[in-house]
Amino acid sequence: MRVWVPLDAAARALGADEVAEALGREFTVTRNGTRGMIWLEPLVEVEREGVRHGYGPVGPEDAASVAEAIRTGGDHPLALGPVEDLPWMKAQTRLTFARVGVIDPLSVEEYEAHGGLAGLRRAIGIGPERIVAEVTESGLRGRGGAGFPTGIKWKTVAGAKAARKYIVCNADEGDSGSFADRMLMEGDPLVLIEGMAIAGIAVGAVQGYVYIRSEYPDAIRLMEAAIGKARQAGILGQSVLGSGHAYDMEVRVGAGAYVCGEETSLLNSLEGKRGVVRAKPPIPALEGFLGRPTVVNNVISLASVPWILTHGGAEYAKLGIGRSKGTIPIQIAGNVKYGGLFEAAFGMSLRQIIEEIGGGTASGRPVKAAQVGGPLGSYIPHWDFDVPFGYEELATKEGLLGHAGITVFDDTADMLKLARFAMEFCAVESCGKCTPCRIGSIRGVETIDRIAQGDETGIPILTDLCNTMKWGSLCALGGFAPFPVMSALTHFPEDFSGRREPRPTIRSREAAE
Repeated sequence: MRVWVPLDAAARALGADEVAEALGREFTVTRNGTRGMIWLEPLVEVEREGVRHGYGPVGPEDAASVAEAIRTGGDHPLALGPVEDLPWMKAQTRLTFARVGVIDPLSVEEYEAHGGLAGLRRAIGIGPERIVAEVTESGLRGRGGAGFPTGIKWKTVAGAKAARKYIVCNADEGDSGSFADRMLMEGDPLVLIEGMAIAGIAVGAVQGYVYIRSEYPDAIRLMEAAIGKARQAGILGQSVLGSGHAYDMEVRVGAGAYVCGEETSLLNSLEGKRGVVRAKPPIPALEGFLGRPTVVNNVISLASVPWILTHGGAEYAKLGIGRSKGTIPIQIAGNVKYGGLFEAAFGMSLRQIIEEIGGGTASGRPVKAAQVGGPLGSYIPHWDFDVPFGYEELATKEGLLGHAGITVFDDTADMLKLARFAMEFCAVESCGKCTPCRIGSIRGVETIDRIAQGDETGIPILTDLCNTMKWGSLCALGGFAPFPVMSALTHFPEDFSGRREPRPTIRSREAAE
């Protein structure tokens, strides 16, 4: 009897390794990715008459009784029934994450049996120009935060004249409340490899790199193992699937700098330089890694490509709203009852996501606000939750979709403290290259501390400072840091008035030097 126990980092943190070891004494245990229902992890699954049934959350102390229930088919308090019939699963449109939690992440045979490599085979058959056309028609945009059309970027690199070109996958997922990249690399790494190989054929690149943050040891291990399996299966190498197209790739590990999530900082780091932002132009599509034309895409962007090539760009474009096409893996975190990853077409309202899918707050108190798009995203107040989840739609509320992470806060949240955290985060993570970010973030923290002590004359100074950072910073780190600060101040001014509580200021860079 085959039993599945996730190897996902979140499940492992909750005791999945101990559960797998206990169940492995009686059953054949396969380590799979997570289904995304983090409140049910570790989620144990067993197949009965072709249907996967779940038990969860199974702690090490529950392993013996769950093993008995699996063996006998008897009832158990942690029994969930067929996993695909759970409301969380039934409500999703799983395209990019279709195999995550279903297959052994390192089995090429299982990957192919569940639709893998169909996109790569079609890509080989239709050739580079048609590949780019399909991706362009799909409307796929960068899922890392910028939202730039993927097809336009690929077309630029494909048309560039150079002796060598590169594909770089940005897996430096540093946003708090974001974990889609990690979950995909741990649960279905071969889909990322397939997507990067398709990109290589499309633009004429023969080498790729996956830049993964050092805080993701499980993802690093699984990606490296999957690349080895792909080489053995002929998916990578001098002739991809016997096509004559050469393409290979490797993993590079970052040192933990948040700013290396910005593509030019990432490229500097990849070249062995200090991770600081480059001025643009030139753009990486023309002068990227080692000065050569380079496609830099996020994990989810590249992993969406195999489905698009398999089913066609037009089919992908049928999903979503406006210019936000296809599906998006929504990551729900913070003070929320049901946190995890939920893949759906663009267009659901923020209220649906937080109150229906997420189940409201874990504390049971009313929701006050949600930060969308990571630590540099705006705080959207609960009265604006009817906004559709899409790039332009969130922008109408001065919000950012970012990496589609949502962090929920209840009515006890202190918005001044959260605004201060955003400014301090920027101060700590700034690469230091431009003055508005390097100095502005430090002065921002000091000004918020003045306001916290009751000096409301600091509010117009903070507003002016945020405007300078927004328009004067070289990259999105300094440019977006004002978004959470100003949204908190605009929507919750009562949290910035009448304060007398002192807070320690951060040590300035000048003092540190």
